[in-house]
Amino acid sequence: MRIAFMGTPDFSVSALKSIIKAGHEVVAVYSQPPRPAGRGKKERPSPVHAYALAQNIPVHTPLNFKEEKDRVDFNNLNLDVAIVVAYGLILPQEILDTPKFGCLNIHASLLPRWRGAAPIHRAIMAGDSETGVGIMQMEAGLDTGPVHLEKRIPIEHSDTTGTLHNKLSLLGADAIVEVLKNIETSSPAPQSFEGVTYAKKIDKSEAHIDWQKSARDLRNHIHGLSPFPGAWCEMNGERIKIHNVGISENNGNPGIMIGTPLTIACGDGSIEVKRAQRAGKGPMDIMALMNGFDVKIGTKFS
Repeated sequence: MRIAFMGTPDFSVSALKSIIKAGHEVVAVYSQPPRPAGRGKKERPSPVHAYALAQNIPVHTPLNFKEEKDRVDFNNLNLDVAIVVAYGLILPQEILDTPKFGCLNIHASLLPRWRGAAPIHRAIMAGDSETGVGIMQMEAGLDTGPVHLEKRIPIEHSDTTGTLHNKLSLLGADAIVEVLKNIETSSPAPQSFEGVTYAKKIDKSEAHIDWQKSARDLRNHIHGLSPFPGAWCEMNGERIKIHNVGISENNGNPGIMIGTPLTIACGDGSIEVKRAQRAGKGPMDIMALMNGFDVKIGTKFS
């Protein structure tokens, strides 16, 4: 099939690889424009952009599709279908209608739960027991289109947004190839009107840890914000980001270290920190972090 692939971050690359491997003709890739990155603030192409260039696939980076030339160029591709995976632009109806079989989106949730920008973060933060990917026929509404195929996986207690991101990226890559095999006869199922939730974009103001919450709620909060932006607290004026924890039933005054190597009491139970990050350092396992870290039982985290 003649395909345009529209995506930007690492999450999208697995799907592009699988589509190419399945023998489809990817005639164009659309991605967000290069952004300044790194210490030198040099413009860096997105992961999808970089991979497409390595495969000698033409790359387009329109700021939007308001320019007539961009719409005409897209129409002239004579597409069977466009695949959209975390592209970062809202597509106008004219673009959605251009390919023979429309535009398909790989969405990282079990629709209609967690429509919107941050479905992986929100599923973990809410304590969901499972999630998955859906291959959705795109329409004008926000993630409201009918679903061709859904694949489910459990959310493990140890999962963070980082680990779940990787699992769902691969799951979506398999699912889109499966749907493309049967696209000519597939009849997508309308989404339910019940159970609709919205995964609003993560705001850094959400990242501060509230030790009055239960250990279970804090685990979900911390894991949902790991690795980015990273849930944080302070100890003696130093900001500490916590990335991975376990749960303990031991109780104490919320925010107080009650066990080693680093167990901190919550409103109900406590968390055992497994991986964390000091200011100016990278994430590290707790034993490495505790080496030379002046903290002991009774230390207060705020």
